Amino acid sequence: MSPTLQVVECGPATGIQDGGRLGFQRQGLSPSGAMDPVALAAANALVGNTAWEAAVELALVGGRFRASGGPIRLALAGAPLTLRVDGTPVADHRSFTLPDGGKLSVGPSPAGVFAYLAARGGFAIPEQLGSRSLHARAALGGLDGRPLRARDRIPLRETLQAGGEHALPSLPLDAEEPLRVVLGPQADHFTPEGIARFLESTFTVSHRADRMGIQLDGPEIAHGPQGFNIVSDATVAGSVQVPGSGRPIVLMADRQTTGGYPKIATVISADLRRLAQRRTGQPVRFRAVEVEEAVAIARAHAAWISGLPDRLAPVLSDQERLLRANLAGDAVDALG
Repeated sequence: MSPTLQVVECGPATGIQDGGRLGFQRQGLSPSGAMDPVALAAANALVGNTAWEAAVELALVGGRFRASGGPIRLALAGAPLTLRVDGTPVADHRSFTLPDGGKLSVGPSPAGVFAYLAARGGFAIPEQLGSRSLHARAALGGLDGRPLRARDRIPLRETLQAGGEHALPSLPLDAEEPLRVVLGPQADHFTPEGIARFLESTFTVSHRADRMGIQLDGPEIAHGPQGFNIVSDATVAGSVQVPGSGRPIVLMADRQTTGGYPKIATVISADLRRLAQRRTGQPVRFRAVEVEEAVAIARAHAAWISGLPDRLAPVLSDQERLLRANLAGDAVDALG
């Protein structure tokens, strides 16, 4: 029997997410997927999975979990939540083994929003339309089309294999860095002053933020004479809509696939994780880049994610650390 990760307690926004459900936007279904894909890829690399394997997405709060049916190799990456295995602290951004019957406690984080708990081998839950990602509004994916809750049992696809633990450097949240955007596709629906205000102002994340979109508080963006309605057209992750209120809304993983508000800009894919990790009240600024630069950044970003397994560092035992410390230094005899 394969091991099972049992949910003892978790927050209301805890769910299963992978790399997303691709190819169905023409039917009106958004991809979903991890709000911080880099953190998902890092957690999976730590336990030896492929980058976009499904993991448990935790938002703001943690939870409590138990292993049953055998030990489970786990890793958590993203927002720096506090981890304890049977009461003993464990670092994030490193793998660890939860023994059969062992209890994992994940505490709240002082920073960031999303973290990902990956399990070696991935979870043995069915794909729906090519993905295990939960799309709560469509009741699709995840565990029975809903967020996780207490007493859920998530089976794994394989038992723990021999091998040591690994670590990666913590992922930066970059809470103060501006988000890079490509202006358009409806930048001509805004006055020059409106575009300048968008690029020169500091906004803050409002309380109206979820997996579908993040509304920003701050100065109003002025529309041009065409007004704030357009014939509905396609949206992408990172589309910055500006409705009649003049307050920007950045569309995220569970967004609607079309919209009737003009889009002043698009946040580049590499920077979306940095917005997803910002909490209510934190600052948001924008910086325009050209399409060619955005493409180059996207390619470098994809290459960096692909290289995560090569950056894994083994976690050494106390004995191994002592042996590698070369305590004798350069001494060659008792008098040296």
